[in-house]
Amino acid sequence: MNVIRASVLGYCAGVRRAVDIALHEAASASHKVYTVGPLIHNPAVLERLKSRGVMVSEEESEADTAVTPVRQDDVAIIRAHGITPKSEERLRERGFRITDATCPKVKKNQMLAKELAETGYRVFLAGEKLHEEIIGIQGYAPGSIVVEDAIQAMQSARALYAEQPAVKTALIAQTTISIDDYTAISETLQTVFPAIMICNTICSATRERQDAIRSLCKKADAVIIAGGRNSANTRHLLAVAESVCAAAYAASGVCKPVILVEHAREIPSSFLEGTVYKTIGISAGASTPDDIIDEVERTLRGCRRLPGSRRRARPRQPADSTRQGDPRNAHPK
Repeated sequence: MNVIRASVLGYCAGVRRAVDIALHEAASASHKVYTVGPLIHNPAVLERLKSRGVMVSEEESEADTAVTPVRQDDVAIIRAHGITPKSEERLRERGFRITDATCPKVKKNQMLAKELAETGYRVFLAGEKLHEEIIGIQGYAPGSIVVEDAIQAMQSARALYAEQPAVKTALIAQTTISIDDYTAISETLQTVFPAIMICNTICSATRERQDAIRSLCKKADAVIIAGGRNSANTRHLLAVAESVCAAAYAASGVCKPVILVEHAREIPSSFLEGTVYKTIGISAGASTPDDIIDEVERTLRGCRRLPGSRRRARPRQPADSTRQGDPRNAHPK
């Protein structure tokens, strides 16, 4: 059996930065460290952070009860998906020292939404209504309209046009949305508001991983996607792969199964026999760490350690956030 990887997979820069920030805070002092909601959408990573003393407040609205009492220098880390301005203000009022691990590209979306709303645009947000990134952006653009698909986009656009036919409109994408879904939503909105400003805000990491899995599906007989089931970008990778493989089945009658696993132990036996599928492809969401990807490949190959792999050691970071090595200095705010 041949095992191949997608050309781009696993941690994106924003996720890696957020995890590095959390580890730095956990190691640098004796204060308590909390994340405002799950830092990223990967259960294995969250368990590792918990073992280092990084605690999770499930919702920022719980800050008044879930993380009290607050001692001087207790830290609240803003998750990679961001939070609303009001939530951040509440945390400061509670006395937390705020460390912002919001992905720089999500932060850029927040500022864009704020600017558009303040200049008179009615902002459409293409994404999942209950996703933390969308909730956070809504806080910067009160009155924004969330649409999850083309059908909702048409319904919302017609309703807005009936009330305000001359209103200026703009569309912002959740950074992890499927490219195909965003195209369908934008084209639908343009039928009602031809002059709508379409903002190209899908993260390049999302595009690269979706393009890579399309290519992978053409080479593999079966595909495994490693990542958290609650991760939007991972679910979108799964949807892209299923779409490509369904098209291949319609064209040639060849069935290419696609599965999502959070751990290698979830890989079904049919993938491990070595006779059912000649080539198995591996992809992974942007919040999936390297060692889980390696574990999936080792399991498929039936070996305990991949050739050339070695345990990755992270140096202890200095406590002073202005010193060299602090992950918060790796990207501009």
